[in-house]
Amino acid sequence: MDKPQGAVSRAATGVWHWVDERLPISDFWKAHASEYYAPKNFNFWYFFGSLALLVLVNQLVTGIWLAMFYKPTAAEAFASVEYIMRDVEWGWLIRYMHSTGASMFFIVVYFHMFRGLMYGSYQKPRELVWVIGMMIYVALMAEAFMGYVLPWGQMSYWGAQVIISLFGAIPVVGEDLAVWIRGDYVIADATLNRFFALHVVALPLALIMLVVLHLGALHQVGSNNPDGVDIKKNKDEKGIPVDGIPFHPYYTVKDIFGAGMFLLLFAFIIFFAPEFGGLFLEHDNFVPADPLVTPEHIKPTWYFTPFYAILRAIPDKLFGVLLMGLAIVMLFLLPWLDRGKVRSMRYRGWMSKLALTLFVISFVGLGYLGGQPGSELQTLMARLFTLIYFLFFFLMPFYTSVDKNKQVPERVTH
Repeated sequence: MDKPQGAVSRAATGVWHWVDERLPISDFWKAHASEYYAPKNFNFWYFFGSLALLVLVNQLVTGIWLAMFYKPTAAEAFASVEYIMRDVEWGWLIRYMHSTGASMFFIVVYFHMFRGLMYGSYQKPRELVWVIGMMIYVALMAEAFMGYVLPWGQMSYWGAQVIISLFGAIPVVGEDLAVWIRGDYVIADATLNRFFALHVVALPLALIMLVVLHLGALHQVGSNNPDGVDIKKNKDEKGIPVDGIPFHPYYTVKDIFGAGMFLLLFAFIIFFAPEFGGLFLEHDNFVPADPLVTPEHIKPTWYFTPFYAILRAIPDKLFGVLLMGLAIVMLFLLPWLDRGKVRSMRYRGWMSKLALTLFVISFVGLGYLGGQPGSELQTLMARLFTLIYFLFFFLMPFYTSVDKNKQVPERVTH
């Protein structure tokens, strides 16, 4: 007579095979994990892709819990957030996990994008991977902005007032477009309701779809690496890249370690500095929205400040809006602006390295200036940084084509 454990094991195996024949889970696992060969020289910068997925899951789960108690009306929104913080069991923790998660999402995504710039991960054949990634970035910006309005504090209200009013600068259709976005002639219940619907339903679905497409496109062409070497060119007799290792278990273990370190930092911020000095949660947003009282200094959340600084640096409102939009569009065009024959910054010449360094300095500088009141000196600095920001893109076809690059190795280095 069979032992009970053996019978259970055979039953479980039979169920698994039945499911796998109808839904090829094992084939999916092999294609995207156990038999997906990634370069063996991934470094610190390759943690941020998996960390972005981790934060996305955190935002989705905590967002669902917050939506259970939030009331999307101008009269009750602020009070419902206070109710979550004070009366819902562990509500303060869920709210801080969500608000801190929004900022950590952008930190992770900015590092992820910087890695792409540094190692040329947007070059052929990964153009579509980069473009879809940029679409994720734009969708994330829309998601963050609409979520920022929902607490209905002073900065939520006036931030929405400033951003939506920018659409009014568009000739002919601007004013009608602003009314259409608000759903009313002023920011009120209609605005809050549609932003809530977009924030909790439409944009999360769009983000999930784009992330799936991003990963699918990445696994189709293979991952880049710090050397910019195509590992598919060197294979053994079994057709396996000699410089590749299976993503699972090697990089799943590595990513779990990275996630553990990240969660320690994440927890420290949540428990000891959830406002982060007013960067993650502005002090004015702890005051209920008042259309009759304008905050002394209206500014967006830190992850929007580089583009806000570009907007403020231009005296003409329409031209400022166009330039702010162009700042994002230029990132989409990177795969076609870069004429370099070498992917990784390790083997590029001094011109490319200097250009990337100045670009990073300009972006960080604009981020700082976008959160400041805006004196004459700060405006001049913002204009200088804006010029450097755009010269990075406009001059890229020139300096990447004439730069003296180093010889790229045939195989990845360690």
